[in-house]
Amino acid sequence: MREVVFSADDFGLTESVNEAVERANREGRLTQASLMVAAPAAADAVRRARTLPGLKVGLHLVLVDGDSMLGHAALAHITGADGRFSTDQAALGVKYFFSPAARRELRAEIEAQFAGFAATGLPLHHADAHKHFLLHPTIAAMMIEVGRRYGLKRLRVPAEPPAIMTALGEKVGFGERALYAWTRLLRRQARGLEVPDQVFGIKWSGHMTRERVERLLELLPDGRTEIYSHPATRRDEALVRLMPDYDHVGEFEALLAAP
Repeated sequence: MREVVFSADDFGLTESVNEAVERANREGRLTQASLMVAAPAAADAVRRARTLPGLKVGLHLVLVDGDSMLGHAALAHITGADGRFSTDQAALGVKYFFSPAARRELRAEIEAQFAGFAATGLPLHHADAHKHFLLHPTIAAMMIEVGRRYGLKRLRVPAEPPAIMTALGEKVGFGERALYAWTRLLRRQARGLEVPDQVFGIKWSGHMTRERVERLLELLPDGRTEIYSHPATRRDEALVRLMPDYDHVGEFEALLAAP
């Protein structure tokens, strides 16, 4: 049997993202969204979510290329002076693995983001991580441990089957196959939590257009599938700066298709 979930990342990043989430849930096939609790438009996202009983909201944990909850004074080893996490995911990953001071700050920030979500009053449906940083085993271990205390029951394991992407005509390289194999570690760490059998949106990140989604739906294997995207009703200044090559509006239009 097949179960397909359409989800949206970066809820709370900008009002154009929030508007897309609201409209895609009311008018299209979007069923869940992942909230950036420290993002500039998080309060607007929460306000909208409270009016959407059919939208399941989870935590989009941000530990790279985004705003922190605790700020630089509390996270001196892992954020810049502006309180933002670096865009250098590899360098942060090394810090999180080898530096005791960085790990202490990492745990405090993960706790703060789960607490921030709890403070919204929204039920915690799931959790995932910005740029799939929960594939870092140190982050995953802390995220799952802290998350369980906040009632976490579902986690995204970003496992995109190479065989399906190949069947769709995409060239899948060694790195992508290695990443898929690496997700087995996270799946083991997440034992006891509900996880999807496969996730799509990695190869086509920022370009999950309607045509691509429809092609994908024809080839889905059995099991629970999550298809995620980054919708927005318009390309505002922040989205152009942060994700210059993403087709946010195209992804929004794909979610407006009949559920």
